[in-house]
Amino acid sequence: MNITLRIKNFPISFFSVVLGLLGLTIALQKAEMVFGWPQNIYQYFLYLTLTVFLIISVIYITKIIKYPKELKKEFLHPVKINFFPILAKIFLLLSIVFLEINMLGSRNLWFVGVALQLFFSLSILSVWIRHSSFKAHHLNPSWFMPIVGSVMVPIAGTAHGFVEISWFFFSVGLIMWLVLFTIVFNRLIFHDPVPDKLIPTLFITFAPPAIAFIAYIKLTSSLDPFARILYYISLFLLILIFTQAKMFLRLKFFLSWWAYSFPTAAVTIATILIYHNTGFLFFKVLSFLLLGLLSLIIIFLIPKTIKAIYNKEICIEED
Repeated sequence: MNITLRIKNFPISFFSVVLGLLGLTIALQKAEMVFGWPQNIYQYFLYLTLTVFLIISVIYITKIIKYPKELKKEFLHPVKINFFPILAKIFLLLSIVFLEINMLGSRNLWFVGVALQLFFSLSILSVWIRHSSFKAHHLNPSWFMPIVGSVMVPIAGTAHGFVEISWFFFSVGLIMWLVLFTIVFNRLIFHDPVPDKLIPTLFITFAPPAIAFIAYIKLTSSLDPFARILYYISLFLLILIFTQAKMFLRLKFFLSWWAYSFPTAAVTIATILIYHNTGFLFFKVLSFLLLGLLSLIIIFLIPKTIKAIYNKEICIEED
């Protein structure tokens, strides 16, 4: 398969690699702040993440220029469409990282992330509403990403003084999560099993409440009962998914395996935050365990992805 054809088949979901690396970067940054670890180790991972982001962006922009019809094809695909908002999340996460590095840079990144999040939320919801070919079997947890990612906005938004905008996005993301959570669980229970390629997306189920927990703490500065509900439902869903370990271990490698990374990062950061607010030893130990698990996931996924690229197992034509 020549390089031109591989660029044509380069998927939007490749940006999930950047999302996973950013998740680890922020988890390390917060661990350094809360636990007093050696400072600035996270910056090395940030440099790596930015490099990977640049490379993937250049390849995908090349695809758009050379094969514009492929962009439209992906955007109207019932599964692939849900990965476009990863771009918004990347800028929102970068704005969080840069809060400790450069406030002006963080603010500008946040503006870009918010604009992209609003655009993708409205445009993808419109596609969902109008597109008659979408069926129940197309549903999977990746459908959380387009609109539920709105709960990420307040994490840096409050630091920049945009409180009402942050509440707006938080409200939209939280309510839409409840709606989509019900629909997705109905699909998982009453319809055909999720295809093997999409099974890793089950990890996404525990990311929204974990992110909502972090955002709610930023909005209210309070670990109140509702904040605890958000954290503990995320923790329960994490435990539920891990009880299905046998199902995940039998899977061959897909690019969707990167769905293991960012949700794990989200619950890791949430656990570090709840430890910071409570001081309970249990949460400190759990933070270390989750951070160790997250690091192992990333260390495992990087060579797997490189090998798959070398063996031409990804960037191939798909349904």
